[in-house]
Amino acid sequence: MFPLAEILLLAFFLALAWLWWDSMQAREAAVAAARAACAAEGLQFLDDTVGIASIKPARNADGRLQLQRAYDFEFSDTGDNRVKGSVVMRGRRVLLLNLQPRASGTVTTLH
Repeated sequence: MFPLAEILLLAFFLALAWLWWDSMQAREAAVAAARAACAAEGLQFLDDTVGIASIKPARNADGRLQLQRAYDFEFSDTGDNRVKGSVVMRGRRVLLLNLQPRASGTVTTLH
């Protein structure tokens, strides 16, 4: 029989491997979503990657606990600048994709 410490150590490493695999799958989905959004808007998706901004547990529509990850990326509208965008994923599903507004040269004030 295995001692309890070895079983716990094995469970820890299995959980760590699952977290890594799940994070890679979510990251690939975030890259695809950011790339598609940039292409749809006629923007250039820079560096062809996203970077993790946050990770936290959250419940999905069915009430199941999943990891919610927020990723940042950069895009360009002119080819000479870098603008930040973000994508929020719950599991492998896109919850929110934000392409920050680009500077237009005019200032609009809402009263």
